[in-house]
Amino acid sequence: MIRLIENLCAINGVSGDEQDVAAAIIEQIKDYCEYEVTPLGDVIAFKKGAKRPRNRVLFDAHMDEVGFIVTYITEEGFLRFATVGGIDNRVIQGKPVVVGKNKVYGILSSKPIHLIDRDKRDDPIKAADLLIDIGCRSRQEAEELVSVGDRVYFDSPFVRFGDGFIKSKALDDRAGCAVLIKMIQSDLEYDTYFSFTTREEVGGMGAQTAAYTVKPDIAVAIETTTAADIGGVAPEKRVCFLGKGPVVSFMDRGTIYDKRLYQLALDTAKANGIKAQPKLGVFGGNNAGSMHRAAGGVRPVGISMPCRYLHTPSCVLQGEDITATYDLLMKLGEVYAICD
Repeated sequence: MIRLIENLCAINGVSGDEQDVAAAIIEQIKDYCEYEVTPLGDVIAFKKGAKRPRNRVLFDAHMDEVGFIVTYITEEGFLRFATVGGIDNRVIQGKPVVVGKNKVYGILSSKPIHLIDRDKRDDPIKAADLLIDIGCRSRQEAEELVSVGDRVYFDSPFVRFGDGFIKSKALDDRAGCAVLIKMIQSDLEYDTYFSFTTREEVGGMGAQTAAYTVKPDIAVAIETTTAADIGGVAPEKRVCFLGKGPVVSFMDRGTIYDKRLYQLALDTAKANGIKAQPKLGVFGGNNAGSMHRAAGGVRPVGISMPCRYLHTPSCVLQGEDITATYDLLMKLGEVYAICD
């Protein structure tokens, strides 16, 4: 599983540019299921199980990652850009990036602090005040390498460290994609649908069209979610904890989750000796916000892996949580298929 996640994270796929990720996923699932690719680039798979379910269940994970898009090339050969997805500008200064299909190396540059007025040094950083330095001396030189509209990706290697921890860009949500791939490669009790969707980080458009296509009774968003279990954060603000298993949501800023299915997830985890935890607060959002409004309404579920430093070049997961998420989803596939 970890090796698969590493391989998926190495592929660049900022929102709207997910086709390479899709191709890698298809290579992994093509011998285990039927699949189609939608006009928006979603990969929708149908895995035949041993039995026909009462409910049509869809498991979803998104393929895109946060990043940037080139908006302008200056006369000096620097790149102006906009963020794609929710990125805290404080974490990007000085970070290495790669630009476009040519993977042009660059650095997110900013004005040196000693040139900033003292009364403005604590002001929030704006993306509009930053540039990408790709080592060019003129616009003409830069235009030979990159173009306006090129996606820009964090250049962040995959690292294993500590007690089963992993660090990489794009763990949100390539880890979820890996879990779904492993489910498709497994023997399933019931016929099940899966979607690997585009554009989650900019509004969940891919998931909306996937849910409309499948028309499920139950849609399960497989995600990562912010874990603030770090120093200096009050216990009631930590949201979730690494090492305590998948996170089950009751509400976020985009969805009020089905109460019955929420409790079934926690009860199923307990009955099978699988670690799981409720999400402690109403924060964020995911593809469930799009899927539950599709095709006349869909019962939503949110299952996430706790992730430190989300939407940064250094997302962190723990291997035990990934395994527990797979184990729980395999059980939930059976429970949700026949539940009321």
